[in-house]
Amino acid sequence: MKRTIQLHSFKLKAFTGLAVAALTAVVIATAPIAQAAVERLAFSGGPDGGTFQFFSNGIATLLSRNIEGVDVSNMASAGSVENLRRVNSRDADFGIVYSGDLYLGMKGELTNDTSKYRNVRAVSFLYGAPAHLIVLEDSGITDVAQLEGKQVAVGPAGSGAAASAQRFFESLGLWDKIRPQFIGYNQGASALGDRQIDALWVFAGFPNASVIQAATSNKIRLLQVWEAAQKGSLPQDHPYYVKVTIPAGTYSGVDYDVATISDGALWVAGRHVSDELMYEALGEVYSEDGLAFMHSVSKAATAMTLESGLEGVATPVHPGAQKFWIEHGKTLTDAQK
Repeated sequence: MKRTIQLHSFKLKAFTGLAVAALTAVVIATAPIAQAAVERLAFSGGPDGGTFQFFSNGIATLLSRNIEGVDVSNMASAGSVENLRRVNSRDADFGIVYSGDLYLGMKGELTNDTSKYRNVRAVSFLYGAPAHLIVLEDSGITDVAQLEGKQVAVGPAGSGAAASAQRFFESLGLWDKIRPQFIGYNQGASALGDRQIDALWVFAGFPNASVIQAATSNKIRLLQVWEAAQKGSLPQDHPYYVKVTIPAGTYSGVDYDVATISDGALWVAGRHVSDELMYEALGEVYSEDGLAFMHSVSKAATAMTLESGLEGVATPVHPGAQKFWIEHGKTLTDAQK
């Protein structure tokens, strides 16, 4: 009798062991499936503390919180061109790229870079970086054409500001006729006040600290850049620039509106991102709550509206984004299709 009980006990233990082993096998087998249900994406932003990084982190946070099964991580980067390259090579799924860099990059016309970045699609306009062209009030300079032969601070060599200045002045046939000084904004503002240069080019959102610095120390004038641009080839050569008005009173002593050109910072995505996800992502970001959150992340995000969604976009738009914008009353241009 004792032998029979021991045999039954052995069989029960064996059965229990097999059941546990089978259950463990099921758990192990199904674990990768559960993990695969989360789609992990990367958003390439900009330098820590910069405006690009605020936007990329904000959008990544919104998508991760509100879209089930999606986790978007924010990546620091050197900025626009690096983001273009990362998204093109699928090292990132989303990024922030200036409209001009995207336009030129797709054509293989970036400075010292003939690669054609054709796997990147525009999603939406985020905010604009307008040009300021500052002279001293008592300089007698009231028109851009009068800068011929003058020293103009255009930003550090290789910077986006210097590149935009070169495009602008080249379009007017003036680049070879001015004397560009490749110095930063703060140094340029000081040099203008000390009359070491004749004009200062600043390509950044307003109000800008360096322009405030120049206006605090001296009476300045902002030249009408948009009006000047229409006299040259800029609208044809660089169609991504849009008109922006710097309102009167933005800077001390400048009591008139200034119409200027602006390059837009765009949210971009790789062609590999699914149409369904892109459509849903835009719906989350451009919802009332989504825009309110973005406005809390950066003051520059107040430029994000359903009306401005495709402003300055001169390249193809992601199909999922096309569907979203058409549903919200946008008519796509040939360049955006």
